Amino acid sequence: KPAAPRRRRATHDDDGTILIAGPVDRFEPGSVTAFQQGRFYLARLADGGFLALNRECTHLGCTVPWVSGEGRFVCPCHASAFDIKGDVLSPPAPRPLDLFAVRIENDIVKVDIGAPVKRQTFSQTQVVHP
Repeated sequence: KPAAPRRRRATHDDDGTILIAGPVDRFEPGSVTAFQQGRFYLARLADGGFLALNRECTHLGCTVPWVSGEGRFVCPCHASAFDIKGDVLSPPAPRPLDLFAVRIENDIVKVDIGAPVKRQTFSQTQVVHP
């Protein structure tokens, strides 16, 4: 069962669109960490891979909190729910949570917060592994 999301202070690179989340080993598998500055959650899946999920519901854009006790994101506006991968568990959300690109350099997780990537489905190819 994942713990409550921890809040992290992150640093930006020179142009401000790459947010440095921190070392890979700071994030436990099965955890979700909220980043206020980037308006995203960094999810580390059970297999050790990473996804950076936009906090906005794909239904009407409400901020979707992670409910650790249920192991899912639940929208307070219209009760859409998403799993740790951002996949829709219950509508009215029409598609998964948007992603931000993740890259791992020298065991440091970096997230490109320039523009979210819209997706229609979850694919294992979206997961970034150390």
